[in-house]
Amino acid sequence: MSAIVEELNEIFAIPPIDDLPPDVSGELQSICRLHSISPKELSYKWESYSIKMGSDQTTLDLSTARAFKRDLQEIVEREARSKSHMRSSDRRGAYATPRNAAKGGDTFGMLDGITPVQRSTGGSNKRKAPFETPSAPKYSKADGMSSPSDGRSLPNRADQTGTQSIAFAERQNPGQIIETLNGHLEVHEPPIAPHPESRVKLTANTDLKKFRYRPMAMHLSEASEVLDDRIDEFQALVQSHHGLEDSAFGNAAAKGTNQIVAVGRIASDSSEGKLNSASMVLEMSRRTGAGLRIPLKVEAISYEFFPGQIVAVRGINASGDYFSVDEILNIPLLNTAASQLSTIDSLNERLGVTEEENHSILSKALNVITSSGPYTADDNLAFEPLNALCQKAEVSCADMLILIGPFLDVEHPLLASGDFDLPDDPSIEPDRATMVDVFRLLIAKQLQALAKAIPSITIVCIPSTRDVMNKHVSWPQDNLPGKKLGLPKQAKMVSNPVTVSINEIVVGISAQDVLYELRREEVVVGNKQGREGNLLARLPRHLIEQRHFFPLYPPVERTLLPKPGTEEGIAVGMPLDVSYLKLGEWLDARPDMLIQSSALPQFAKVVENVLVVNPGPLSKRKGAGTFAQMTIYPRKLTEQERREGKPVANKLFERARVDVVRI
Repeated sequence: MSAIVEELNEIFAIPPIDDLPPDVSGELQSICRLHSISPKELSYKWESYSIKMGSDQTTLDLSTARAFKRDLQEIVEREARSKSHMRSSDRRGAYATPRNAAKGGDTFGMLDGITPVQRSTGGSNKRKAPFETPSAPKYSKADGMSSPSDGRSLPNRADQTGTQSIAFAERQNPGQIIETLNGHLEVHEPPIAPHPESRVKLTANTDLKKFRYRPMAMHLSEASEVLDDRIDEFQALVQSHHGLEDSAFGNAAAKGTNQIVAVGRIASDSSEGKLNSASMVLEMSRRTGAGLRIPLKVEAISYEFFPGQIVAVRGINASGDYFSVDEILNIPLLNTAASQLSTIDSLNERLGVTEEENHSILSKALNVITSSGPYTADDNLAFEPLNALCQKAEVSCADMLILIGPFLDVEHPLLASGDFDLPDDPSIEPDRATMVDVFRLLIAKQLQALAKAIPSITIVCIPSTRDVMNKHVSWPQDNLPGKKLGLPKQAKMVSNPVTVSINEIVVGISAQDVLYELRREEVVVGNKQGREGNLLARLPRHLIEQRHFFPLYPPVERTLLPKPGTEEGIAVGMPLDVSYLKLGEWLDARPDMLIQSSALPQFAKVVENVLVVNPGPLSKRKGAGTFAQMTIYPRKLTEQERREGKPVANKLFERARVDVVRI
């Protein structure tokens, strides 16, 4: 029996009982460890608590011990908030000059956004007449690159970048395969005629109704609870996976001489600049650490960190100034997706596969094409890449076409200016046309033609926060209004992000470019190559380990993202609604395939048995892009699997060929 247990029994055990019940003793030990106090100090606090609650309600048992623990935690939280406020006030200084004053702005930023900034040019300050009606740039339909005639014309980006837009018809190497995964599998061969009925059974594994929340109505209290709950949930996962006792966990911000395990969120000690090993802090939940932040000392380990990452660290805080990390405990991965034998048989029957078929089943393989926006170049709204993709889907008799937004990109120069011509259509009045009408004329008509040519095709549309015609502007994002957009019945509108089942295959899809933002914010400590030397394989691993489509928090600032071609020149960024962050979680199992749209180089890789695909944009700003074509073979059941009769893993990564192709 340890010394602390003996001391607790001596102080708190009431004769004739010599030993406290194990559950009560465990709670008292947890309190001592959490607050770094001795049993004697704990007895003083218990006496104060007894006086406050009354002697009739303070018999020491499991319920009162837990209530006592909660009361102490609330006291610590109140003191921490008070001290934090005092430290922030001292840090700012009562007589410090705000930063805006050094830049010539108003001293306290009170006029920010009200007073226009006047820039000096050539030694004189000249302003345009405040009531002058600006003339919008005009673009010729015959020549998409003709320069506007007035002063508000878009800058010549060819002069800035040294590159010139290439006409889509003059693109080089269309149809060239630039990357292949599982090249030993044969490419899908189109049938002589389209299939009479759909071979795809599409099921949404996400509750789409939950995405219909009201955006831009976030409450700070709700957001903080969501962030706290995520830490507590991961602590329970770590405890169960590693078989740890409650006593193994503690408050990393509390000074102590014993090694503990602390679970929290990685953050930076400054709101400016990039995260690094010197600025890294661990943010704990209010339940386990009073919501405090403590600097981390991570020189002894090799790991990759990013803001918002939930980690479990083992170490010690001997000085009270920082937590020295000795080890990072692995967070358990979700189980791989599995299917019942009867489900596999019924789906194979739908594909025309029989049990006796032992030869090549290439003709029964699914043909899935996926692409992400933008779908037209910056100098026109012809949507030629989308037209070419639809032709490819028609010629190859695709079973499914997955289209990831943006469709009408708010960062497109012509859409941002609003000055462009629409094709003649008797149902639309040009002066009253909306972006919904633009979508119907330029995009929906092409999808309708494809659905008419291939009636058995299934089209899945995932929106983007850059889609100008979607009223739901925050992420997680509700689906597009399918009826208003004039899409065919084969088109299915889903949310962003979404998890769906394509037959037995579980597929996660997100239109938000989290990989690019992770690439910018990630910091590698120790081994510079990280646990995974390949960057494009390491970044998706973060999503898999964190069980989330967007584990980064806070998102990257808009001004640090790639600049669009609009006059404003600032990207949309990540309009994250923290209150609904849970809608981006992976709940039951790892997806068989993760389709992640990103500005990073296109790729197809297997990470932790998950097939990760970045098809790349279908249209780059100045030229043609890429798409991904997948040949997915049916799941064959072995005799041993049939004898055992248990659910079997889908093993998509072994039976799917992925080709990244130039459009």
